[in-house]
Amino acid sequence: MNRIAVFCGSSSGNDAIYGQAAASLGKIMAEKKYQLVYGGASVGLMGIVANAVLQHGGEAIGVIPNDLKRKEIAHPGLTQLIEVSSMHERKQVMSDLSDAVIALPGGFGTLDELFEMLTWSQLGYHQQPIALLNTDGFYEHLEAHIVHMVEKGFLKPIYLEQLIFAREVIDVVEQLESFKPMRVSKWI
Repeated sequence: MNRIAVFCGSSSGNDAIYGQAAASLGKIMAEKKYQLVYGGASVGLMGIVANAVLQHGGEAIGVIPNDLKRKEIAHPGLTQLIEVSSMHERKQVMSDLSDAVIALPGGFGTLDELFEMLTWSQLGYHQQPIALLNTDGFYEHLEAHIVHMVEKGFLKPIYLEQLIFAREVIDVVEQLESFKPMRVSKWI
C-alpha cells in the first residue's frame, strides 16, 4: 500500500474532534510514507488532512474538477494537483491512483465517493480496502443501515465484513495494512 485516497468534507463540521482526527490521519500517513490522494481543496477536512501530510514531510496529490477549482478553493501547496473535467472523472482518477480508501466525516459528496468505491468493489472493479473513520460515532447510523441492508437480503454479509469501521486513526490505518480481500461474485 503506497497511496491512500481520503474522502472527506470540504467543511470541518461543528465539532473540533473531526479536524483533530483529520490532522492525526495526515500526520500518521506522512510518518508511514503513505501518499495522500484526495479532492484537492484547501478548506474543511480536506485542507486539514492535506496540510498535516505536507507539514510532516509527506506527499499530497489533489484531484479537482475544473469547475470546482475556485468553489472548493484548490490547495496551492500540493505535491501535485490534477485537474479533471467532472466528478465522475475525479472518482476514477482517485481510484486509479490509490491502493486503499478512507472516508472521514463529510456530506453528500463524501458519501457519493464512498458508495461509488463500494459499488466498484462489489462489482469486482477493484479490491482496495475501504474504511470509514467513525470519529465520535459519525458513521454509526450508516453502519446500522448497512447491517439492515444485509438483514433484509439486499446485501451479502461478506460486503459488510469487507468494510472497515474504526473509531481511532491508528486503528483504521492498521486495519488497512492487514486487510485481506475476498473475491466474491455479486451474482452468486
